Amino acid sequence: MLDSFVLDKDHLLPLLRKLGKDYRLIAPVRNRHGDTLFTEIHDLDKVEIDLEHQPQSSLKPFFFPQVEVLSLYGLDRDAVSGATWYSFYPQLPENRPTVYFGVRSCDMMAVMYTDMIFLQSSEYDVYYARHRENAIFITIGCNRPFANCFCNATRSGPFLEHGFDIQLTDIGDRFFVETGRARGVRLRKQWSYFFRDAAEEDKRAQFQAALEARGLFSRLVHVDLVTRILARQKEPTEILAELSARCQDCGGCAYICPTCTCFTIHDQALDEDRGERLRTWDACTFSGFTRMAGGHNPVDPERQRIRKRFLHKLLHDVEHHGRTSCMGCGRCVDICFGGVDILRFIEMVSENETEPEETP
Repeated sequence: MLDSFVLDKDHLLPLLRKLGKDYRLIAPVRNRHGDTLFTEIHDLDKVEIDLEHQPQSSLKPFFFPQVEVLSLYGLDRDAVSGATWYSFYPQLPENRPTVYFGVRSCDMMAVMYTDMIFLQSSEYDVYYARHRENAIFITIGCNRPFANCFCNATRSGPFLEHGFDIQLTDIGDRFFVETGRARGVRLRKQWSYFFRDAAEEDKRAQFQAALEARGLFSRLVHVDLVTRILARQKEPTEILAELSARCQDCGGCAYICPTCTCFTIHDQALDEDRGERLRTWDACTFSGFTRMAGGHNPVDPERQRIRKRFLHKLLHDVEHHGRTSCMGCGRCVDICFGGVDILRFIEMVSENETEPEETP
């Protein structure tokens, strides 16, 4: 059972000030344009931490940057023979102890999914690992899910039972605090005078908030049904063709998604003898993603443009990892002006297909 405490809201800012002296502090900040984005905070008095709105960005860019220098390279020459060759010099990122504050449950689950891709596979990614090390996560449960959220259907929220270091629940003038992993326990003990033990009244308030949140989702999304349909039946080619025709190839869904990890690597010259090797985000919806060297593309962009994206998240990841890689955050719903988001696909499949009966 998780240890539970209470943090008065008046103590939150002083606690963050203390943490900011020892850690880089990342939190959802509402900027002057009205956008809420995860942002590095240098001065708490000059920013507005926003726990009311869903951050439009996820934590993905902090661990898996959109553009990252993997190595520098240079042309070396043998002074005697005149032979030339390229030498590469890895550029590992800085390892900075960081507190990620105000992280929603879906985003915490997305980090844990991305860990499986970059840390637990046969190809261990040292760049991701350096970004990921020394990270402490202070999550906050969603008392009131956002309009397009369906984390209840993907089992990634609105509250977590594991994975966090500290989890907060808003219960009025105070936060109910649960400590999870060891780093969260140590942090709570280090700054123990900000916290007090949770009383039975606090525990009941947290239970009530969590219970009510599960009944406040505005959309009924049949994720489990669709994963079973895709596993047992042939792929829904007509639905994929209809949605592919509407896709504008912008890549917004992949870029905003907290679990899309496709990338490409290319070399960029700095001068005649030197350059840098870059890793940049890619998207399976891009027409060039599967285009071959001779110009042939085995994927029909008119009918199969979004096939890889939806089948990856709802079929292949279930086969490989035991769960979908969609966390139900709803960001792709907000960003897609063509209405080709994963929620639309799930609804179309569940409405137009019948699940076959179990065979004895």
